[in-house]
Amino acid sequence: MENLFNAIVLIANYLVIPGMTYGCQLALGALGVTLVFGILRFSNFAHGETMAFGTTIAILTTWWLQSAGVSLGPLPTALLTLPIAILAAIVLCLGTDKLVYRFYRSKKSDPVIFLIASLGVMFFYNGLVRFIIGPKDQVFTDGDRFLITAREFKQITGLNEGLAIKTTQAITVVAAVMIVAALFWFLNKTRSGKSMRAYSDNEDLALLSGINPDRVVMIAWILSAALATIAGTLYGLDKSFKPFTYLQILLPIFASAIVGGLGNPLGAIAGGFVVAFSEVSVTFAYKKFLTYLVPESWAPEGLVQLLSTDYKFAVSFVILVLVLLIKPTGLFGRQSS
Repeated sequence: MENLFNAIVLIANYLVIPGMTYGCQLALGALGVTLVFGILRFSNFAHGETMAFGTTIAILTTWWLQSAGVSLGPLPTALLTLPIAILAAIVLCLGTDKLVYRFYRSKKSDPVIFLIASLGVMFFYNGLVRFIIGPKDQVFTDGDRFLITAREFKQITGLNEGLAIKTTQAITVVAAVMIVAALFWFLNKTRSGKSMRAYSDNEDLALLSGINPDRVVMIAWILSAALATIAGTLYGLDKSFKPFTYLQILLPIFASAIVGGLGNPLGAIAGGFVVAFSEVSVTFAYKKFLTYLVPESWAPEGLVQLLSTDYKFAVSFVILVLVLLIKPTGLFGRQSS
């Protein structure tokens, strides 16, 4: 029985908790992508770099607060900087929309034109972030590192395996739940949220109903920028910040949005967890886990790992391709008429 408990703790420590945390981060990122797609009808490839820019502002503001002796005690100081970082990202997104995307909207350009334009914006954002903060890793986490350490867990339970929960992991999950709840309340209960849903469902009918398209577009960019900044900052706190990482994470974010159905907020959340747990499960080494469950003579010699962690983004790509081949509208997407 003790071996069973050790196996459960091992899976929880190295698969369940990291998968849950990563899934929350992907879900928040995918929500920003799906909101822009639902309103503007194009895939915003600059979303990953928006995350990087918002996180950059959060890091710089965190360093400034730390130098002034300001902190949140056991919690990361970066949480105090989120309003400033979100505001900066909103200004960047609204400015980009005014200078770039509004022109193509006035010309009623095809979605592929917007997509190509977003690629150009992505490279501009990437250069801007590297110019501001540089290309190297930046660690900005402070406060208590763990809520509970593996050693403490072993002392309490007497098990061989320890369960460690990082403060940033707990913050990520709690923040994601609160943000998703607030977003769904906004979309379903407020007049602006209902206008966005109506505009997304039927643009022509929404315009005939007197909905202001410019206001809807502005709100979509504001929400997307806020979600990108929060997701990027939480990801950076949980791991570390490096500009190119946010370019790479764009693939699993889009995979999450497409798995759930582009334009569907609920699907984006579900897709985030599907992709996250798929990546973590496929790259996890099951040798020690199986050793606890089978007789000693049956214990595997190899790592029992389907893929190296170096190929975890390949999992997102495979999921993306399979969904596009089997169910292009996604798990929660509506069939096109």
